[in-house]
This record gives sequence, structure tokens and C-alpha cells, in this order.
Amino acid sequence: MWADKHENEISHAIIGCAIEVHKELGPGLIESVYEDAMCYELAQAGLLFQRQERVPIQYKSVLLATPLKLDLIVEGKVIVDNKAKQTVTAIDKQALLTYLRLRKVHLGLLINFHELKLVDGVQRVVNQLAEQR
Repeated sequence: MWADKHENEISHAIIGCAIEVHKELGPGLIESVYEDAMCYELAQAGLLFQRQERVPIQYKSVLLATPLKLDLIVEGKVIVDNKAKQTVTAIDKQALLTYLRLRKVHLGLLINFHELKLVDGVQRVVNQLAEQR
């Protein structure tokens, strides 16, 4: 159902899932709790996802021993970086952009569940995202 959808449509559904999680749990918990709840909601929405996917890092001609772990990648098209912190920084956004580049994905969502209104905690990060078809 979702495989042929554009990243924007998938991200809209992901944000809906995040809003549901935030409505139920509110702010103040740790990231892993929100990640568990997000997995439940994504599955309920029929979205395919990988959790804690390992991404190898190539440095010059060497494959580094320590891979990155992505919180969630949804439908192979949108990386979700869950946060539960007071303030999201420019480094957090830059890190997500780096994940997008390494995984060759075009859209990421940085979702900070420690906001009173979740809409204030959702940020899109793009890596050469093409316009919707």
C-alpha cells in the first residue's frame, strides 16, 4: 500500500502516528519508550519499518568497525530520529542529514517528544528530495 507513495505522504502518516503516541504518553519519558510506541502505531497504520537498522560507514577506502544505528526507517524512504530532550540542536539536525546521505535517503523526521505540543517538536530534514509526482 505504501511502497509506491512519495516520501511526503509517508511522512504525513508517520507524523500522525507520532501525534497519537504523544497524545497517549505525553512528554517526559525516555526515547526507547517513544520508539516502542511508534513501532506499534506504524504497524497499526500498515507502514513497514526497520528498527535500529545498522548503517555501515565507509571512510576513504576502509569500512569502519562501528556502524550507525538508525532509530527507524519507514518504507525504506523516511528516516525517523526520535528524541526526548529539552532542546533539539543544530547538531541533531546535521546528524540526521548525515544519516540521510549515508543511507541515500531523501527525507528524515526529527521528532522530539519532550514538547508540550508535538507539532513544535517535529522537524523535516531533506537530502535532495524530489518534488512529488
